[in-house]
Amino acid sequence: MSDFTGAAWRKSTRSGANGDCVEVADNLPGVVGVRDSKNPAGPALAFAPATWSTFVVDVKAGSFDR
Repeated sequence: MSDFTGAAWRKSTRSGANGDCVEVADNLPGVVGVRDSKNPAGPALAFAPATWSTFVVDVKAGSFDR
């Protein structure tokens, strides 16, 4: 379990005004947190920075597009 104390959570600049998005905290050493913006006190997923970077690159490349 990761400690997200001090995490600086941010939403994508492309997220809409409805608030249904995820938030990412990448300011902590050795971990990237991801959580549901509708439930900020709820659980968060923890990823290794390299794993998160690979995911972001793949999303931008369209690897998950149908």
